Amino acid sequence: MAFFCLADFQAYAKDNLPKSTWEFIEGGADECITRDENISAYKKIHLRPRYLRNMSVVDTRTTIQGCEISFPVCIGPTGFHCLCWPEGEKSTAKAAQAMNICYVTSSFSTCTFEDIVAAAPNGLRWFQLYIQHDRQLTKKLIQQVEALGYKALVLTVDTAVLGNRLQDNRNKFSLGTFIQMKTFHVNIEENAETLLPISGIDSSICWKDLAWIRTITQLPIILKGILTREDAELALNHNVQGIIVSNHGGRQLDTIPATIDALTEVVNAVKGRIEVYLDGGIRTGTDVLKALALGARCIFLGRPILWGLTYKGEEGIQQLLNLLKKEFYRSMALTGKIHFGFVLNVMHIRNKYNFSLFSSITSPPFYVPPQERSTREKHKRENLNWNRQLNVTAFLKVGGGVGMLY
Repeated sequence: MAFFCLADFQAYAKDNLPKSTWEFIEGGADECITRDENISAYKKIHLRPRYLRNMSVVDTRTTIQGCEISFPVCIGPTGFHCLCWPEGEKSTAKAAQAMNICYVTSSFSTCTFEDIVAAAPNGLRWFQLYIQHDRQLTKKLIQQVEALGYKALVLTVDTAVLGNRLQDNRNKFSLGTFIQMKTFHVNIEENAETLLPISGIDSSICWKDLAWIRTITQLPIILKGILTREDAELALNHNVQGIIVSNHGGRQLDTIPATIDALTEVVNAVKGRIEVYLDGGIRTGTDVLKALALGARCIFLGRPILWGLTYKGEEGIQQLLNLLKKEFYRSMALTGKIHFGFVLNVMHIRNKYNFSLFSSITSPPFYVPPQERSTREKHKRENLNWNRQLNVTAFLKVGGGVGMLY
């Protein structure tokens, strides 16, 4: 079967998964406004291409937390992969290893962590963590994944309670007896609208718990779910090593910003002191490029990985990722980006606030081949310094005149 874009994988998954499983994967909170805006927000961003730049060699590589990946797209944490393919997370890990990208394993995996590691022993893996009421269980999990060779902890911060997912409530969605949690034992809320293993998550977690985690592990801590300047600054104050700008795929609190709209606020706050990543709404290679232009180090895919997994397991995910990599390569070549040592300009137009936002952005320090480093250093001297990150002028139409905001 020939697939030409990510939407083709989406259509296949919709046609081949049980209705309740499909709606569990695709569903969002309440009216799904945030879920949908995660995607539509990218359409309001226009790229400004530069030409005659010798695009005979284009390098898509970058690094995250010091580890090289083949292109700035990684696999974000999603649970219950055996709903989509019998080998579940083992197939996902194999695909990530084959593509030389990072796979963030979910706490709610349907394969054991040992089996996931055995399936892809040379893959780059981070572990997504929910802090449990049972702190000893949490401690055991952290120690277990560190011993297995996971390279970072991704702490999800936006699940004090489960979002109001109407389709799951209507379907009374449950994992069924054929899907078992093999990573750890958690209780299921018997009176919940949906029978999902979320009751073990501790809603009392706060910033001081980061210090507790540091007593257990030396792994870098990445916070997933940060959307505001205030929380980004607190993350810096608590010495985390990275932030994933995320709204949980629009599955938790509805009507919060699309992640691409929240990205600039977070990037401005951290000023290059830690790495910033993004998930949510990426559907094309140009979407990836826009996220990088606005300061993301790389992006993480959620639902599309499950579409590829549904199609053909490991092979399906690789096919989807190779398609996205090809789109990304093409977008780089057509905008004049040899690698990410060069400035990329983007333009927001016709957004919901009715103003145009022009920004000149110095990309994060992506992998630069040795032969290009002198060119990059010259370019940095002549253009914006990375430490200033963004220099944004917004032009607002005010009563027939033009106001300027800095």
